[in-house]
Amino acid sequence: MTTASPSAAAPLKIDFVSDVSCPWCAIGLQSLDRALQALDGTVQATVHFQPFELNPQMGPGGQDIGEHLAEKYGASPEQTAQTQRAIAERGAALGFTFNMDRRSRIYNTFDAHRLLHWAAEEGSPAAQSALKLALFRAYFTEGNDPGDRTLLVRLAGEAGLDAARAAQVLDSGEYADAVREREAFYQQHGIHSVPAVIVNDRHLIQGGQPPEVFEQALRKIAAQEG
Repeated sequence: MTTASPSAAAPLKIDFVSDVSCPWCAIGLQSLDRALQALDGTVQATVHFQPFELNPQMGPGGQDIGEHLAEKYGASPEQTAQTQRAIAERGAALGFTFNMDRRSRIYNTFDAHRLLHWAAEEGSPAAQSALKLALFRAYFTEGNDPGDRTLLVRLAGEAGLDAARAAQVLDSGEYADAVREREAFYQQHGIHSVPAVIVNDRHLIQGGQPPEVFEQALRKIAAQEG
């Protein structure tokens, strides 16, 4: 998720605020990645993943997704099915597979965010990016619980991180305060829905936009910053 940079490339710091159980965040990340590929050589972008919990009070074991969407948004089964089809189509066009029939529950994602924060602190932006994408695939493609300790440790190892250290982080409660601080920071600055893409700490691109929208916005920001 970092573009190669000749000296003329405009530096862009991108904070991608999202939740790993948010389908539009998965779409937004795929779109952003395509936009950055199209801007290769024009911008030097480094992406940092920031935490946002759609359901911070979600208990262990999660909740049936149909029940959850009905309670939270008043969505009927028909409306939910229609939205899921639209999401799956958008994902397919971007090379991301949504297997909606496997995603039967919504889960707590706090531990996933703790692990992502650790990945940035003790790993690298590339490792954090690999873990983020793996978490999206684990939930939306495979239907797994993104809060499951065994899954999180395995995904950390597959992303090139130290699996034993990942287990230690999860078991110790490390980075809990740091994640809550980051969540509070973005909420206090008006971020109440995700994905939210913040460029150079001052430009906001909201929502799971198409690649061309991200590309146009980033190109404009790069010109302004230059």
